[in-house]
Amino acid sequence: MKLFLLPILMSLTFLSQPVIASEEDELAAMQKQMNAEVMSKPFFAEQPEKVNAYIKEAMKKNIKPKKYTGTHWRTGYTCHNLLRWSWREYRNCRYYRRYYGRYYY
Repeated sequence: MKLFLLPILMSLTFLSQPVIASEEDELAAMQKQMNAEVMSKPFFAEQPEKVNAYIKEAMKKNIKPKKYTGTHWRTGYTCHNLLRWSWREYRNCRYYRRYYGRYYY
């Protein structure tokens, strides 16, 4: 009984190899295309246009910036250091600095 199944299993194994190679080639091509699309667009984490628009709008409405309540701020940091954790914290820090002329305590 076991000898009967061995040729069938071997033929299935050999037949599946080209399919796997074809899938790998297809995935590699898709990955290459996706990488090209991502790299074709510029990326600038600070997004100064959005930050400046936010600051301008908040100053126009005379909104007072909130004190920093997060856990990432350290003495000696600048707003740029907050980009590691949150763009929103970065944006709020920039507004706080523009409004008060200093960084958080």
